[in-house]
Amino acid sequence: MKIKEAFPPLSLRTKLVLSYVFVTLGAILILAIAVTLAVKNYFAYSLQDQLQQDGASLAQQIGTEYYTNKESWNGLPSITLRPHTYVLVVDKTAHIVGRTPTPFVPTDSQALTQALTQALQGQQTLGHLTNAGNKINDYSMYICLPVRDNGASSAPVIGALLLVEPEQYGRGSPPGDFLLNVNQAILLTGIMVGLAVILISLALARSLTNPLVSLTHAAENMRGGNYTQRVIPPRSQDEMEKLAIAFNAMAERIEADVNALLGQEQLRRDMIANIAHDLITPLSAIQGYSEALADDLISEPKERQETAQLIGREVQRLRRLVSDMQQMSTLESGRVRLDLAPLDLWELVNETVEVITPECEQTQISVRNEIAPTTPMVLADGDRIVQVLLNLLDNARRHTPAGGSITIGASLSGQKQPPRVLKVWISDTGSGIATDDLPFIFERFYRADRARTGSERSSGLGLSIVKAIITAHGGEAHAESKLGEGTRIIFTLPLAQTPPAAGQPQSQSIKTLQQ
Repeated sequence: MKIKEAFPPLSLRTKLVLSYVFVTLGAILILAIAVTLAVKNYFAYSLQDQLQQDGASLAQQIGTEYYTNKESWNGLPSITLRPHTYVLVVDKTAHIVGRTPTPFVPTDSQALTQALTQALQGQQTLGHLTNAGNKINDYSMYICLPVRDNGASSAPVIGALLLVEPEQYGRGSPPGDFLLNVNQAILLTGIMVGLAVILISLALARSLTNPLVSLTHAAENMRGGNYTQRVIPPRSQDEMEKLAIAFNAMAERIEADVNALLGQEQLRRDMIANIAHDLITPLSAIQGYSEALADDLISEPKERQETAQLIGREVQRLRRLVSDMQQMSTLESGRVRLDLAPLDLWELVNETVEVITPECEQTQISVRNEIAPTTPMVLADGDRIVQVLLNLLDNARRHTPAGGSITIGASLSGQKQPPRVLKVWISDTGSGIATDDLPFIFERFYRADRARTGSERSSGLGLSIVKAIITAHGGEAHAESKLGEGTRIIFTLPLAQTPPAAGQPQSQSIKTLQQ
């Protein structure tokens, strides 16, 4: 815990800036080391070439002086090349005959002795010394070469020449000053580049983290229940823009799903309220009539019979409500199987109209079957289509005023080439459905009674059952309506292509057909 408190977590922006700075500083450091080594190697090779040239020139000069001085080492002039360069001259017996005044204490005297011996034998030797005792530097390069009489290359060897020069230079020498200037330039350049990198990395980190901050803020708001939250995608055409667009798409999907859930929840509440109302009303009536009969409050046989009939109607109302709920549950679960077979829709509609005509005549509503007798057969389950027709016709009857009319029609629809479908519609001259209610009339327990006339109430499942049956047949169902002009319910059924063999109806489950 103490470590976490002493070192709080760094933000992503800080991590990005630090990563840029560390990478840049590392690159500058590597570059500085590479440049320094390259310069030092250059001077080392230059020193080696210079030392060889100086050695050859000085050996020739000493040989000439020896020859001019009548082959005597006496009177050899003082030898000086460059500051910090040590020069040693020995005769052919290895006695020192001349050297520079620069102090030099060799620590590897065996190597120098061997080099002088080889030089007296006519061989040139180039090497390096460590801890050479030079005040300027402890690392030196040496060359040892023979000195020949009169400086001629074919003349006999008269002595040996040793040159020792430091490989690295101190401050004040030209190479040392050059290296110092190079290091200073690298340091200043590194500081300037580092500052520039910090500024650029701050801008880049901000451009990268600002969208993430917006996304985090939006996600926090969505977690708090604000599903309308959106972010403005950056115009960077990179992964951040794609992430912002994907987040907005996800937010829209979540908002739609949440709204759908809220709508389902409202429908569930409405369903409970509607079912409770539909149950309470007949149950209250049944209870009241039953108590009246039990207490002999109704003594006349005719009145008792009427009361019993009222109880029977209320029971039928309850049975119809429960039956609708069971059918809807069964249809949605996919446990119902359809017995598909070629079906003459014109004849089926005639039979259905005969069933509902007596109820329509009581309110002076006319029902007409305008389907042509030559209409092609459809592939459907006859019992289920009768249920669809009865639901739609009963719904139209209950919402059509006295003197109105109900019409059933059909026509071919779809592509010119098979397969085609049959479009069927049931129209009424009722008061119509409000535009706001029209998209929801096929939902479970939804009622648009406030926009329609009629005293009878339904469970709100009739149209949902119709849509489920039509969908199971592979068709579609929708509604068209205008207030004051009536309503038209339209559904489609597939045409029968080849009639099945007698006694072998085709069967498919609703779940299979829906797939």
